[in-house]
Amino acid sequence: MLQHIKQFSIGLLIMISSLGYAVEAEPQFKIDQLAQVDGIPWGMAQIDTQTLLVTVLDGQLLRINTSSGEIKEVSGLPRIARLGQGGLLDVALSPDFPETSWVYFTYAHPTEEGATTALARAKFNSDKLSDWQDLLVSDASSSKGQHFGSRIAFDHNGHVFFTVGDRGTRANAQDLSNHAGAILRLNMDGSVPADNPYVRHGKIKPEIWSFGHRNPQGLFYDQATGFLWSNEHGPRGGDEINLIRVGANYGWPIVSHGKEYWAPLNVGETTSKEGMEDPKKVFIPSIAPSSLLIYRGELFKDWQGDFLSTALSLRHLNNVRLASGEVFETRFLEDLNERLRDVIELNDGSLVVSTDSGLILNIRPKIE
Repeated sequence: MLQHIKQFSIGLLIMISSLGYAVEAEPQFKIDQLAQVDGIPWGMAQIDTQTLLVTVLDGQLLRINTSSGEIKEVSGLPRIARLGQGGLLDVALSPDFPETSWVYFTYAHPTEEGATTALARAKFNSDKLSDWQDLLVSDASSSKGQHFGSRIAFDHNGHVFFTVGDRGTRANAQDLSNHAGAILRLNMDGSVPADNPYVRHGKIKPEIWSFGHRNPQGLFYDQATGFLWSNEHGPRGGDEINLIRVGANYGWPIVSHGKEYWAPLNVGETTSKEGMEDPKKVFIPSIAPSSLLIYRGELFKDWQGDFLSTALSLRHLNNVRLASGEVFETRFLEDLNERLRDVIELNDGSLVVSTDSGLILNIRPKIE
């Protein structure tokens, strides 16, 4: 049986940025604990109506029965570097998973210098992985423990995207001779698509789809619109939601709305700059967004087409709506007082949220 945690009303604040006023709201949620795991449950994917795959940053892959709460470790992972923010990162089912059993992963791949972000896939069979394939070990190796990224998205047209942070070296994000600070696009087998924007530029990594990113930990391909979106961490302030365009430069660190950690000084310019994409939403102060989806389910009827992100530093589920040139932001689940790490939408339209304390929570309206 599911362990029921809470049913409660949460006072919310809806902020309308261009109008400068707030509206109070009090929706209700039913929150059930599906599991408690040891470590940080970094990424999640739904296998079927009662099974989740969950990555743990320390390097474990878990199969969780959402009806019984039973947790089993899945074998077959390679050696994973546990360095700072790096470890076993995202997990995503291939669009043809029912036929092929392919599951995709990002993880911190050990290198002589330290570690780098890698994209891999393996076949999943109950409690084990087989046929592990490293599709791309990115050219972003460093002894630093910062900014690995990394989320995965599919366009269902034969391509996989994944994100790599700047690895704590700002100049990387504008240097197209490496993969750091970029969103990468590959064919499903790891080969480079012939229509990638820089595939014919000898000094530019051909896998690059967009660049100028700091540390994108949210990535979502919206099947309804065909748009790719990301969110990323700024420094002190300047977290962003971006619409990802092919070959585009997102400005880091030349343009940023964040401040230096060591002083109240701007990082780069704070205004638009020719040749660089402006974010669709900027968060000041930083919320530390750690995942991203666009809600397309039926349970939360008022959320259709809204962005949902988990927030680490400000500890809430963030909702953003873009409508008629206005940006509406709503913050949920603040009463949990948890660092929220990942959010996914299940097939029934409910949400599963993971926390850095190891909780796996199911969220649905109290009255459906």
